[in-house]
Amino acid sequence: MSGLFWFSLLVALVPQVFAQLPVEKIYGVNLGSWLLLEPWMLPQGDLRLESTILTISDPSVFQGGLIWEDKFAQTARNASSPSCTAFAMAYPDTVDQTFAKHWDSWFTQSDLQDLKNAGINTLRIPLGYWIVEALVERPAENYPRGGLDYLRRGLGWVRDSGMHVILDHHALPGVQTPGQEFTGQCTNDVQFYTPHNYHRALVWTAVMTTLSHLDPQFSSVFAIEAVNEPIRDASQTPGYGDFQIKLREDFSLPTTNFTATLQQACSLSLFDADVVDALLDAIPILSGIGLQYGLTDTLTSEPFNSGRSPLVTNFMDVNWQYDNPPNPANAAIGPQGYDNHLYYSFGGVADADPTAYMQSICNLQRIQNDTLPETGGVTLKNGPMAKALDGSIGTSRTEISNLTNGTELARQWSYLEALNMDLLPQNACLLL
Repeated sequence: MSGLFWFSLLVALVPQVFAQLPVEKIYGVNLGSWLLLEPWMLPQGDLRLESTILTISDPSVFQGGLIWEDKFAQTARNASSPSCTAFAMAYPDTVDQTFAKHWDSWFTQSDLQDLKNAGINTLRIPLGYWIVEALVERPAENYPRGGLDYLRRGLGWVRDSGMHVILDHHALPGVQTPGQEFTGQCTNDVQFYTPHNYHRALVWTAVMTTLSHLDPQFSSVFAIEAVNEPIRDASQTPGYGDFQIKLREDFSLPTTNFTATLQQACSLSLFDADVVDALLDAIPILSGIGLQYGLTDTLTSEPFNSGRSPLVTNFMDVNWQYDNPPNPANAAIGPQGYDNHLYYSFGGVADADPTAYMQSICNLQRIQNDTLPETGGVTLKNGPMAKALDGSIGTSRTEISNLTNGTELARQWSYLEALNMDLLPQNACLLL
């Protein structure tokens, strides 16, 4: 089994979203730390990992297991924690090759088949904005390049398997949340909530929406998530509600003779001025991607009739924030889903067994609040069922669990490992 790490993803659906879903009920996992590095999911002492993501030109980076040494370690410490940008800044000449090895091996067709065999039908893929490389403002911003190659390859595998995908904008331009490795740059200098970076996020959305409709490799994508875990205090996220509305306009793009249609739509004032600017900036990016992947005719000359339903837009649910947050349901002009992230893996919330978890979930006030009509109804919940622990972990990332007699690492983020340890039923449909 590879060292893949996941959150389990259990979904409750509201009636108005059913028609846009590819399955009646979603059983899904996140592809954590694949195209977006999330270091707490990296297994300590994993030899396979040592031969991929941390094999670089300077062998002193290692001193056994995952110990960050030398130049990269210092850069990471200065940024509070290792991240994609810290690695890129420390090793600009080798970062692309190093991450290519990681992307190539962290998620494989064999892993996908294991998940399908376990009853999983949906994957949520966390992405950084730098997957659209034209949006990276070098040299001030530094991220590994080439991720779109591996995303397209993986999406092709998913398509061929009959499974489905949510693309999750997990790391936003400018950083959306302070002090978090999942943003790609662990910093307290949060700059996402500015007109410039909202614009870049809208361009990213336009590009991903277009590819989801036009690129055959993206045909398994049925939803795109706008922002993973923004700052919870809404008073610190100015413009976020307006961004939600503008993003929904991105999702309603006309799609006939695509590039020409975009240009025509922009000239006819069909959209908000900020959305028009984003669409116009997306056109040359899409042209470049089309040239790179043989999609030029599809994007610029061929009549387009995808027959696809509108994509589902995912937001964090309204109760994620406090202090008068905007309600994403107010931005809906099509199907929406809402994330509610429940963290049980750090312990102290419920006893470490499935019955206690489900009792806790079903009685949480925040879940009950999400079912109120004015919130739009919760549709997506990150559940705790992949917790492969003995209940005494506290806040550590990896532990020697009593469940393995103290001899093996119980990886608390790994769905597949939990299956191997018989901590989860072998068929995901038994979870609900």
